Amino acid sequence: MSLPSPIPMRLAPLSLTRVVADIEAGRATPETVIREANERIDSLDGVIGAFVRRASADSIAAARAATGPLRGVPFGVKDIFDTFDMATEHGSPIYEGHHPLADAPLVAIARSLGAAILGKTATTEFASMDPAATRNPHDLAHTPGGSSSGSAAGIAAGMLAAACGSQTGGSVIRPASFCGIAGYKPSFRLLPTVGMKVFSWTLDTAGLFAAGVADVALLAECLSGRELTAPPLADASGLTIGLYRTAMDTGPQGRLDPAMAAAWETAAKALETAGAKLIDIPEPAALEAARDAHGTVQNFEAAQALLHERTMHRSRMGPQVLALLDEGAAVTPEAYDAGRRTARIGRKAAAALFDTCDALLAPSAFGPAPKGLATTGDPALNKLWTLTGTPCVNVPGLATAEGLPLGLTIVTRFGRDRTTLSVAKLLEDRLQAG
Repeated sequence: MSLPSPIPMRLAPLSLTRVVADIEAGRATPETVIREANERIDSLDGVIGAFVRRASADSIAAARAATGPLRGVPFGVKDIFDTFDMATEHGSPIYEGHHPLADAPLVAIARSLGAAILGKTATTEFASMDPAATRNPHDLAHTPGGSSSGSAAGIAAGMLAAACGSQTGGSVIRPASFCGIAGYKPSFRLLPTVGMKVFSWTLDTAGLFAAGVADVALLAECLSGRELTAPPLADASGLTIGLYRTAMDTGPQGRLDPAMAAAWETAAKALETAGAKLIDIPEPAALEAARDAHGTVQNFEAAQALLHERTMHRSRMGPQVLALLDEGAAVTPEAYDAGRRTARIGRKAAAALFDTCDALLAPSAFGPAPKGLATTGDPALNKLWTLTGTPCVNVPGLATAEGLPLGLTIVTRFGRDRTTLSVAKLLEDRLQAG
């Protein structure tokens, strides 16, 4: 595929907290915010490709009149979540024109809170690895990541103030890193996945995107009904931050891009300067084994979840998802059960990590967004935190010399989502302060 040369693009992400505050104070109206967001979509999406379909005039009119804490907030829905007023096609020609009768619960919650759902955002096919046509707003010749490609790109380009996505491997944290925005993968099952196309029922996790950490925390608090925002931490005094090191990072098998390694060091120093104690945490053998088991568990379940599509519509499926499903079909129940046992041991080992630290700091990806649209990047650094169900946040703020974003991940103990978001916000503030 021939790609356009990078074009100058003034990226102005919409701050959710600012949109909400401006509407609440009367400095803006839902109608104005929605109109301006749609104008930006009209202007930019022809080259970015974040959307696969737009909301109807009737839906937009209803959104303008909606009430609630998210009223007027431009919201994007990854096209694996059911919507009653727009087709849900899962990024696949098999589901062309498929119209659900009801919203997925997560979408219904957003709508009930007043969110203006402006359209369905692009996803890789069945949220797997075959890329969508979406481009990275920071450089159109680079991938935005996946599978939540459109949601991440839509936020980065300022077309949306909030969006939902999903993560089975690294489909929230990785595109957030590549697009330079905040991505939040909650503790497992904190957000509902009902009405979301199933790929792996023990791993699929609904996640959220917004411009910055405070924005994604506010979004998560509204949608979950839980108290997830917290007063900003003045400093990191009393916090112990573990630098989570794997064999994939450095050394003989190291795959970490030098720019990401430098960004990791910069983030660590920022937390240390803020008062945190830093400790190295080499990856335990149980967690290395758990990461290796991720594919066994995921692929076995995916082969069953998509059995109808694989057998009845094989010729219409992308090569990467089809290869993964065929691999999963070859996994025996005995191997799957062994993988589940390994995962269970890994979850216990993950909990034990936080006996010695309050949070972990790790790279969100091996480097910046790869050039080209043939890949969405490697999710290897994200898979473990999906399998263990622990909350994590991509923290934006650093970039390569060429301007491609580099994200860092904050991880905490299962169920400590508020802590994850608080530490992530502290890191973001320190990075912005330089």
